[in-house]
This record gives sequence, C-alpha cells and structure tokens, in this order.
Amino acid sequence: MIINDPVFGFIEVEDGLLTTLVKHPFLIRLTRLKQLGATHYVYPGAMHTRFQHSIGALHLANAAIESLENKGVCILEKEREGTLAAMLLHDIGHGPFSHALEHSFVTGISHEEISLLMMEQLNRELNGALDTAISIFKDTYPRHFLHELICSQLDMDRLDYLCRDSFFAGIREGTIGVARIIKMLDVKDDRLVVERKGIYTIENYLMARRLMYWQVYLHKTVMAAQELLVLAMQRARELLQSGQDVGGSNHLRYFLSREIGREEANAKAEWLSHFAELDDNDVEQALKEWSHHPDKTLSLLASDYIHRHLFKAEELPEPIAQEDLEEKRREMAEILSVSHEEAAYFVRYCESGQMLYSSEDEHISIHFKDGSIHDISEFSELLKSNLTNKKSRRYYLFSRRNEGQNPAPK
Repeated sequence: MIINDPVFGFIEVEDGLLTTLVKHPFLIRLTRLKQLGATHYVYPGAMHTRFQHSIGALHLANAAIESLENKGVCILEKEREGTLAAMLLHDIGHGPFSHALEHSFVTGISHEEISLLMMEQLNRELNGALDTAISIFKDTYPRHFLHELICSQLDMDRLDYLCRDSFFAGIREGTIGVARIIKMLDVKDDRLVVERKGIYTIENYLMARRLMYWQVYLHKTVMAAQELLVLAMQRARELLQSGQDVGGSNHLRYFLSREIGREEANAKAEWLSHFAELDDNDVEQALKEWSHHPDKTLSLLASDYIHRHLFKAEELPEPIAQEDLEEKRREMAEILSVSHEEAAYFVRYCESGQMLYSSEDEHISIHFKDGSIHDISEFSELLKSNLTNKKSRRYYLFSRRNEGQNPAPK
C-alpha cells in the first residue's frame, strides 16, 4: 500500500499485518478525529487527522529502524513489525477532538491506556499477531530501546506531530530537522542515544516543541475554544442525568448518561465498543442540536462554539483569588439572567504549564566519542539556563463576551 502524505511524501505500508491494521475500523475511525481539536479556530489549516499522524509516525519509526540497522543494531523481523504495529496503533485510544475532550467521556484513564485496551481486543481478533507489539508498547519486551522509539522524550510520535502540526498550522517555528535527528540515533546499553554532533539539532527540537506549545497547543484562544467544548459536554451530562433529553447519538448519550472511571471501565467491557464508534461527528452534530436546546446555559455554550463566539481570554499575572472569581460570576449571572451556579459555566479560571525538558522523564542521552553517555542537560548551554525541570506557568480568566449579543431566550 502506498499513501501520499503531504508532509513526508509517498509512504509505503507493507502488505500483511500493517496493511490489515491500516484498513481496520479502529484505524479508519482516526480519519474522523481532528489531530488538534479546536485549533482550527485559530489556525484554519490545522484540520488534519489522527490517521494522518499515525501514518507519519509509522513512516518515521520505519526510517529510524533502518538507520539503526545500518549502524549495526540487530533488530529481528518480529521486533521490527511489532514496533511498527505499536507505532501505528499508539493513538487509537483517542476520543473526539483528541486532547480537548480526553477526560470528558472516560475519567481517570489516559488515551494510552484506552489504546492498549483496543490493541488487546484487536490482538484477540488477529489470533495473537500483536503479542510483540503490545509487549513493546507496554515496555515489557526485553529490548527497551524499541519502546523508546514509541514513547520517550525523543520518540517518533513527537517528531511527527511537531512536523505535521507546524506544517498544517503554518508555523515555521515548529520546523525541526527530523531526518538528521533520526540519522543521529544509536543504541547503547539497550537505550536510544544521540551522537554528540547532534546536540544542537536536539536543542532546536526542544525549542521548537516549546514554541509550538505556547503558540499552538496552549494558545489562549485555542484554550478558550476547548473550554467551551468541555463545558458543553459537562452541561449536557448534568441535564441528561437529571432526566432531561439532550438528543445526540446513541454512543454519545451512552457516555453522557453515566460516569465511567477506572473502576467502572475495568468492571464492564461494553463501554469500549461504544467508544470505538465515537468520533468528532457525534460531538459536532450534538452541538448543533444543543444550540437550540431549551436550557439556556447549554444553548449558549453550544451556539457560542459553533459560531466561534469564543470566551474572552485574559492572561493574569498570578492566580486569581476565589472571592474575585465569585464576584465576576455574580456579575455574569446578572448580565445573562441565570443563577450563580449557571454563571460558573461562563466565567472560568484556568492554568497552563509547559516544561522545556525533564531529566526525571526518559532521558535524552548523548553519546560521546570516548564511549561515555550523559544526559543532554549536563552539556547543553540551553538547558543549563535554569530551564531543566522548570515548568513555565500561565494563568487565564475566561469569560463570555456579551457585547452586542442577543441573549438566548429564557
């Protein structure tokens, strides 16, 4: 199978297990999930999908394996296939609008854990063909460096999404030397390492990632749009569980009508089949219905999102005092003629944070000519400038814009 990718060109997916996976409904579902949720409201080109990202990550993982083999690293065929399968499937556990609504349907369980559950179901369908892939994904396979290709601070997932997201968003600052990074990789003591001459390329990668987070992923207007999405789901759940009809698809109502946490998810398997049918279309259709719902709060939240009447985002120098937040909500309640509790949907306080590099996570290890291996933070001038293990934080007050707006009917 040949796929023409706008970022990396023609990508070949070999016949057999990988082609079977690409054609499976779990993967095809990813064509109906936006990679960047509501980010298109700020960067209109950012409409690419999780499927495109998964294919790109597969391509980079294959390139990394070939590069390592050229350096004498022995990788068995079953290990290569298992690594590529795990890379291809790493995101199948994402729900609608990806990270924006990650905890709106199943709480206390990450999308990686849901990916694993879906991989295990796939493995049963394929009579154990994914045994190696699952072992590598879980990091229980004896060769740890294969897991690092999929999940680490320098994995193929991150390399693809930086290249892809910057490409579609049109952000030049996110451009990284992905081909050079892959060529600089090697394996020492069962760990992925980077050759010493690649340290500046890695610094550029870390800075690009930092810039992409603040300019794209944590852009205040993107966060305002995502907040509307989350709140609309929250309000619809509250109404449905109190006995009011909110419409929507069967699969969406399944999750809104009950609370599914870790304990409930482990007790029942039926939720996974509903999750595997849930995509952006369910949420978008529901939002259109909800924009005409008799509940004023739900209709305002839904119509504001649909028509891009997003919250005003005010960056604060420090966290807001609770009494100040409550006062702003009282003001909003008066403006909208809603209760103080309902006004809390329209005045929100949020914090965001981002770390350039964590030495406590999977290290980015630099291999020197004398054979020694050191964490990049020990030698990088960029990381020595107090940016290692230091999270930058920003504080935002989100509130509904009411100027010139006709209030929804009571």
